[in-house]
Parts: sequence; C-alpha cells; structure tokens
Amino acid sequence: MSDSLAREDVLPRLRGRLGREYTYVESTPSTQLLVPAEAPEGTLVVADEQTEGRGRLGRRWLSPAGTSLLCSVQLRPEMPGERLPELTGIAARACAEAIEAVAGLEPKLKFPNDVLVGGRKIAGVLAEAREGRVVLGIGINVNVPAAELPKDVDRPATSLLAETGREIDRAELLVELLERLENRYDAWLSAARG
Repeated sequence: MSDSLAREDVLPRLRGRLGREYTYVESTPSTQLLVPAEAPEGTLVVADEQTEGRGRLGRRWLSPAGTSLLCSVQLRPEMPGERLPELTGIAARACAEAIEAVAGLEPKLKFPNDVLVGGRKIAGVLAEAREGRVVLGIGINVNVPAAELPKDVDRPATSLLAETGREIDRAELLVELLERLENRYDAWLSAARG
C-alpha cells in the first residue's frame, strides 16, 4: 500500500467536486492556515504532518508524521451565519460514515465535533467561519500505533490501526470522506432552501 496523499495519487480517485483544487504539503503548523480566503468552494489542503494542529477550545491535536489524515476543506454556503455551526455536525457524521465504510468500525459522535470508537477519540472536526466562508478542519488518527497515541489528553485516543489491527490507505479514506461530506453538505443546502 503506497498510502500517498500527494495530489497525483489522490485527484484521479476523487468521485465528486470537493477536493479538485488540491494542495498537499509534507508539514505545516495547521492546514487551516493554508486555505486562501479567495479560494473557491471545495478547495482542499492536506498535510502529512501538523505541528500545531488544534481542536475545539484551543486543544492540541497531536499527530506523528505520515500516520493521520489531516485536511481542511473550504465551503462557501449561502446561508445565514447562525446556521453555519451545523457544518461541524455534518462533517463529523461524514467522517464517521467514511471510517465505517473503509475500516468497518461503528463510530459514535460526541457533540459537537468528536468521533469516537469504543469511547476513545479517533477523529475531530474544527469549523471556522470567516469572510463568507467556512473552513472545515478534519483530523483522523489512521495508522498511529497504539504506543504513539497521546496519553495526556482530556479523552483517551485511538486510531484505525489500533482498532482494526491493519494499516488503512489514507488516500482511500480521504476520497470516501470527501464523497460523504459532499453528499451531506448538498442535502443540508437543499433542505435549507426548502
């Protein structure tokens, strides 16, 4: 399994419109910081490592290089500002669905932004709304060995590798995540327009 998240390895596998504007970096403080304000909807930034990843309330998101799925996608919903926090739940559900489809696990959601397996955090979503756009940051512990999972966190962590005993293709998971997110996002927009 190559497990590469490089643009040329992921773009041919995409099944929808999200992620067509694709940037891959080996390391960054945070993918959220790399999404240009003027970028079109669906722009995606993926990193092999984040050195200053964060979750809700400024909590750190720790991820050894080459082991996690770390990405930010830009959405531009024409929606009143008070509805935008709903995108956190939409992205968390899409994340849980992608994990179930690719790894065969049954994740549960912990409101508002955590995805859990067996009561342990496997993924998180951070939505930041600004300047008429929402940047969804998503982090999934994929091939993190159990011994490398963070210990000094508010909720015990796990990974797909720790739960399944096998490595998961991060590109396959990313493609599945983007498709699930696009479907849920489009349904949300349609329902809002009535």
